[in-house]
Amino acid sequence: MIDVRIITPSGMYLHTEVDQLNARSVDGNFGLLPDHMPMVAMLDISSMTLIRDGVEKDYAVSGGLLEYSKNIVTVLTDAIEGEEDIDIERAKAAKERAEKRLQAKEHSLNMRRAEVALRKAINRINVKGK
Repeated sequence: MIDVRIITPSGMYLHTEVDQLNARSVDGNFGLLPDHMPMVAMLDISSMTLIRDGVEKDYAVSGGLLEYSKNIVTVLTDAIEGEEDIDIERAKAAKERAEKRLQAKEHSLNMRRAEVALRKAINRINVKGK
């Protein structure tokens, strides 16, 4: 078993044990099983799947840092939502707002911020849709 601890600025989001963790770093997809070699990865805006007893649970992660050693995973992230916590209408509205900001191409607009907001909204929609 792998001991998983997910921490946000608000505190401990989740502490559980899993058989497997699948996620995406900025370098690509990866999976962790018990006794995997130690690693540190920068998480991309993506889904993270925790698997226990054959049951998969998906989360929308807004990036962050994952550290794995001795069957303990620590994830530090600004935001994470389980698929059951995602408000799909809110996510769709956020996607539309971000798309409008990007289409406007205003000079005062922080384009990178709008691109990140769009990626986060699409990620939440995809996780909810699984």
